[in-house]
Amino acid sequence: MLVKRLISLFLFVILLNSCTSEFKPVTFNTITIEDPFEAEISAIYSKANGNTELSNTINTNIENAIVKTLNTTETTGDLKAILKAFNEEYLNFKTSYSEIDEPVWELHIETERIYQSEEIITIVISTYEFKGGAHGNDKIKLLNLDAKTGRIIPLKGFINDIEGFTSVAKTYFIKSLEQNKAELTIENFFFGKPFHLPENIGFSEEGLVLIYNVYEVASYDFGYTEFMIPFEEIDAYLTIH
Repeated sequence: MLVKRLISLFLFVILLNSCTSEFKPVTFNTITIEDPFEAEISAIYSKANGNTELSNTINTNIENAIVKTLNTTETTGDLKAILKAFNEEYLNFKTSYSEIDEPVWELHIETERIYQSEEIITIVISTYEFKGGAHGNDKIKLLNLDAKTGRIIPLKGFINDIEGFTSVAKTYFIKSLEQNKAELTIENFFFGKPFHLPENIGFSEEGLVLIYNVYEVASYDFGYTEFMIPFEEIDAYLTIH
């Protein structure tokens, strides 16, 4: 009788551990920085909740990715320190070149979590930076993070055949030109070089999103070039989903 009770207790402990070890996705909160600055500065970005190793790694990688999109002299410290440094740079510029009638500098940051599964989290980072001149500098970054470690996943971390995937991507790139920019052909892009994948590829609910930033494949006038490949067309090339 005692043996049966011990076996029942053992099975209960196993069942309890299996339930408590069930994967729990990290949750996010939206952080808004609205400190008063002389420059026009805004930041609305995603932050993983909690103080775990996972959430801290995710938040560090998000902030680092944001900073890498910026053309700023300050590259260390948290995001609020980066914004403050941008404002200080603007104030120093105004003092040094008071005779120049330049518009107010701008720095705008926004992120959005566009995909999350048990394996991967994709964050889209959009930044706009203006320090005078003809136009500002805007960039989009697709950040793919391991949902269980928070580490950045490179392209080869979720695509098993880069050459085969590139061939499919080229087909969909041409389709996007036909649908959205009928007057353009592939010869208008890549500056005379063969088709190549963009730096930014990330997951969405429907498939993989591919984004070429301004100047990456064409002149500034063309702006962003973006298209999507449905999952059913590339499942054979994906190692995670």
